[in-house]
Amino acid sequence: MKKVRVEFSIENMDMSDFQKGSTYEQIKTYVEEQTGLSVSSLYITQIKQKCEIIERENYNKAKSNGDKQPKCPLEKEQAIIEALKCFRMI
Repeated sequence: MKKVRVEFSIENMDMSDFQKGSTYEQIKTYVEEQTGLSVSSLYITQIKQKCEIIERENYNKAKSNGDKQPKCPLEKEQAIIEALKCFRMI
């Protein structure tokens, strides 16, 4: 039996298929480019929770139950959902 050694570098490989989802900055940029709307990380988080996308535990939680947080407007919600679909997160 003959052994063959193969070496390769992942430096120039397209790793996009291995990423799970996208970053908040990528979602913000996509939404702004597609709709002209500016969305916050808070709005993205709210929509991800609404779509039941599991997030890691946030250790900087507010002490109150969040009643004072602004809710994501419908047009921004729809734009974020389209971005999540584009990035194959939903």
